[in-house]
Amino acid sequence: MIHYATITNEGSREINEDSLGAYSHDGLHCFVLCDGLGGHGMGDVASQLVRNVFASEFENCKDASHFLAKSFSIAQDFLLNEQTEKRAKDKMKSTCVSLIMDENSAYIGHVGDSRCYIFRKNKVYKRTLDHSIPQMLVLTREIEEREIRHHPERNYLLRVMGVQWEKPMYELMDRIPLKKCQAFLLCSDGFWELVEEEDMCRLLQEADSPKEWLAKMKEIVVATGAGTNMDNYSAIAVWNV
Repeated sequence: MIHYATITNEGSREINEDSLGAYSHDGLHCFVLCDGLGGHGMGDVASQLVRNVFASEFENCKDASHFLAKSFSIAQDFLLNEQTEKRAKDKMKSTCVSLIMDENSAYIGHVGDSRCYIFRKNKVYKRTLDHSIPQMLVLTREIEEREIRHHPERNYLLRVMGVQWEKPMYELMDRIPLKKCQAFLLCSDGFWELVEEEDMCRLLQEADSPKEWLAKMKEIVVATGAGTNMDNYSAIAVWNV
């Protein structure tokens, strides 16, 4: 059985440019989280548009295995068309991470640095890899994983939605058997940058529900970000119980 909880907050910013959604029908479950790029302008509009496309596509979804590629492509085209209509070609950019599940499998896709963590036995089993300069430096072994959170170029993204793609820029994980998954955490960088993985795992073990798990992590996010210009932060916690 699937249980979930969500949070989203503007942090210290005037506008919350994160958008998220959670949807279910006919044994399928879809979760999507988008983070609009504030530095480009109209990030809130971009993230809402992408989220809404995923929601609309899910309404008629019958096959989870093909949902993500189709939804990312449609959302990207829709976003580019909206930029043209609104004369906002240098604006309206967004990240996106999405999880869809049927009775047996989980499928995950993302573009940008909004993450999906997969937990098994109260440990991080897998996670999406950011499309960012620090993540690239980790992959080339120039910095350590733990250095991503405080790297001066951590907000420099190599892939986002809302720019022209010569080829699809989204990344899809291989199918994951649902029986291997205890929990999932979809979150924007404003969330994961302020709470360490070891705390995610510890609090997962202690929590009695996804709502409690999120609430405890939020306490750390708020405490860590106190006194700073906190970014918007959002997360979706999903338990497979």
